[in-house]
Amino acid sequence: MHQYLFYIGDFPIRAYGLVLSISIIIATGVAYFLARQDGRYHEHVADIGIYCGLSGLLGARLWDVFFFDWDYYQHHLTEILNVWQGGMAIQGGVILGVITGILYCRQHKIDILAMMDICAPAIIFGQGLGRCANLLNGDAFGAPTGGSFGILYPQTTLAYHTYGAQPLWPAEIWEGQLDFLIFGLLLLYRAFPHAKGQAFALYVMLYSAARFCLEYLRGDYTELVLGIFKSAQMTSVIAFALALAAFIYCAYREKQQGKKTHKTT
Repeated sequence: MHQYLFYIGDFPIRAYGLVLSISIIIATGVAYFLARQDGRYHEHVADIGIYCGLSGLLGARLWDVFFFDWDYYQHHLTEILNVWQGGMAIQGGVILGVITGILYCRQHKIDILAMMDICAPAIIFGQGLGRCANLLNGDAFGAPTGGSFGILYPQTTLAYHTYGAQPLWPAEIWEGQLDFLIFGLLLLYRAFPHAKGQAFALYVMLYSAARFCLEYLRGDYTELVLGIFKSAQMTSVIAFALALAAFIYCAYREKQQGKKTHKTT
């Protein structure tokens, strides 16, 4: 686990930022490949990757600051953009990234749902690589295992500052592995007939379910909302419900459109 790869003078090159940047670039490459395979919109993928990647980073940071750590950052406003301290919420990144992508698609008259379906596997692939960055940085860590097994983090990490030398559950590692599993499932899903928009809805459902379960092992945020679930779990429940409704609606809409087409012919 290496937070600092090397220094240029006094300026540190952090593994977190480098791996996160690489994850955005590779995820954009995956989206480009899928768009070429789909036969449309590949010429827009690089621009979408840049705009959505940057806005996703901003959204992930602001979501963490305002929904998870505002009690701290309201007194340390100058540290809000200090992402290397830890604190990036993927839910906020996906939300702002998707909003940015929708605005781009509208401006360039691109089928929004079709592009979302193309990008869904790429997004979850990027998330999986992003968890590697979390591991190297010592954030998004798990709770103490209560035994002699688990990850021991260096003293320079947020995980160590929170729990000391206790072994912690490898929550970020398991989430990364589940992200890659979801990536494979989404690629498999593309091989079967489905309504437009359902691939993206399936991505949201699968990730929300995985994140909900893994939150029981996370140790960075422990406060419960309404005494029931953690904040990320509440977000996951809402996202899953909305995605399930969207999945069903997309199937219904395509069925209705098929009926209209059949009648006109």
